[in-house]
Amino acid sequence: MSMSLPFRGSNVPFSFNPGSNANLATGAIGAASSASATQDRLIVGVDFGTTYSGVAAVYSATPDDIDIIKTWPGGNGITSDKVPTEIGYTEAPPSNGSTSSLEASAKPAANVKWGFQFKPEESRLRCIKLFLDRNQKLPHFVSPLETAAQLRKCEKTVNEAVADYLSQIYKHTMETLTRRYGETFMSMTKVQFVLTVPAVWSDSAKDATLKAAEKAGMGNRHDLKIISEPEAAAVYTLKAIQPNHLKVGDNFVVCDAGGGTVDLIAYKITQLAPLRVEESAVGTGNLCGSAFLNYRFEDHVKQRIGAERYNWMREKKAKTWNMGLKYFEEFVKRNFNEDEDAEVNVPFPGLPDDEEAGLDSGFLVMSSEQVKSIFDPVVQEVINLVEGQVETIRANGGLVCGIVLVGGFGQSNYLYSRMKTHFNSAPPPPYSERPTHAIAMAATQSVEIYHPIHAWTAVVRGAVLRGLEGSIVVSRRSRWHYGTSYATVFDEAKHPISDRYWSPLWERWMVSDRMQWHIAKGAQVSESQPISFHYTRNFRPGQSLIVEDDLIACDMDVAPDSFCKGLINVCTLTTDLNTVPKSLFTRLTTTKGVEFDNLDFTLDMRIESAGLVFELKVDGVRYGGVQAKFH
Repeated sequence: MSMSLPFRGSNVPFSFNPGSNANLATGAIGAASSASATQDRLIVGVDFGTTYSGVAAVYSATPDDIDIIKTWPGGNGITSDKVPTEIGYTEAPPSNGSTSSLEASAKPAANVKWGFQFKPEESRLRCIKLFLDRNQKLPHFVSPLETAAQLRKCEKTVNEAVADYLSQIYKHTMETLTRRYGETFMSMTKVQFVLTVPAVWSDSAKDATLKAAEKAGMGNRHDLKIISEPEAAAVYTLKAIQPNHLKVGDNFVVCDAGGGTVDLIAYKITQLAPLRVEESAVGTGNLCGSAFLNYRFEDHVKQRIGAERYNWMREKKAKTWNMGLKYFEEFVKRNFNEDEDAEVNVPFPGLPDDEEAGLDSGFLVMSSEQVKSIFDPVVQEVINLVEGQVETIRANGGLVCGIVLVGGFGQSNYLYSRMKTHFNSAPPPPYSERPTHAIAMAATQSVEIYHPIHAWTAVVRGAVLRGLEGSIVVSRRSRWHYGTSYATVFDEAKHPISDRYWSPLWERWMVSDRMQWHIAKGAQVSESQPISFHYTRNFRPGQSLIVEDDLIACDMDVAPDSFCKGLINVCTLTTDLNTVPKSLFTRLTTTKGVEFDNLDFTLDMRIESAGLVFELKVDGVRYGGVQAKFH
């Protein structure tokens, strides 16, 4: 029998993921600087996005020279800061045993197409990133059935397809860096990868991303670093605007508006030199990215020219449709602004003139109001998300000084101007016969909107800076309650009599499945302070000393006292107690003469931006790592 007795847990918090085991955030900055003193590194940031992915690299000896990869296979020489997150298989992979993605990245995979390599009519897997997190709902334009059918056809799982895509990114990145720096330099220089993940992702999805990156050849999971997307954007943007009037105590909301998702996180500045911040509100996010504008545009075109002509164009004149969509994507989405009341002419070459439909000389003429009707519902959703973060900070007495707008959709002039209008139109102060300074200050709380030059690549630039300098975030907010279950002595004042059982070892009535919540939802957790889970275990002679425990999460506002339906089993922790000296076990004997060994130990949990790692300790001494298997 093994059992855990309760303890008074430190009631603290976090956002998190498994695995990044080496350089913990404590001293990560010191570790980074001492590493660069002894060995220069190439840091590669990978922003694995829902619709587009980007790669940046920097050499630690020249930290200001961040390279963005702009040329891609199939791009016909046209440069792009990002590559479509799309992969397809032209033939079934060999079935004589599965080939690892590491091997696949070493030799050219003839059956894989990715990024810009597709013709418009070719089928491919899109938005596969979203399938890594089963807790997140899918947008209406992503069909799980269609995706499953495509995966079945090429005998792949979602995780394998993600690993194959990242393998292509890895191979192309290494080829590009070798061309720039030369083979001799590359053979002598350590390359370290930093990946980005959404702030609202589950721990298992973050773990799956790490495993896929490892399989793709980007390094073992202990060398790989992981950072949440809005945090990476914050790292880059706050460094870019730092010379301006930043003050300790200022709060900033980072809005990473991408293709499929919008991710938000809020930070409070705790120190200026070097820059340090803490999370000041739990990160939020939703599916309301710029891809939704494309689908609203499609509906608009279908409505304007009629379903029959629209379907004919999609099937028979794919080039015509793709030219119109490309113009909307690259010009209208980024540059449309309601202040300019000019009409927009979207090219659809080959479509006959139709005055009623608004087709003239191969262009679909759209009024400013029509373009606004496509944008407004999506923009309003983004504003509502940001408003939620701002209200949370203000409700806790914080001052919101700025909103940082980044990501693909973050480039939109219209989104920027709507945000500016919304957050800078403060209502007049309430009437008061004796106005005070506090009332005046509260009334003029307008918020500055920051729109960095490199909005689309802010996340990947921040990922590179994270790998170079370590984390600027000193504490985070927990998105869930986290805890473990335990058995304890039956107490009729607290426990239902139906839950009790007799323990022959402790020789008393016990109850199991009680919950000890170590971290409260919304609470602050510091990277430098591990959270300790305390256990007492009993072992009969010859019993295995490898034990398992489940880490449990709860999304409710008030966490229950005992294990119940609705709680989430985050991961199973496997601890090998064979590493603990036998002298630390206590030999006990029951009244019936049965001998058993007892051990008190703790599992320490440390948190990084999107990473979570466990250690076994007895009496404060470390006796090895703990394996976490995510569900």
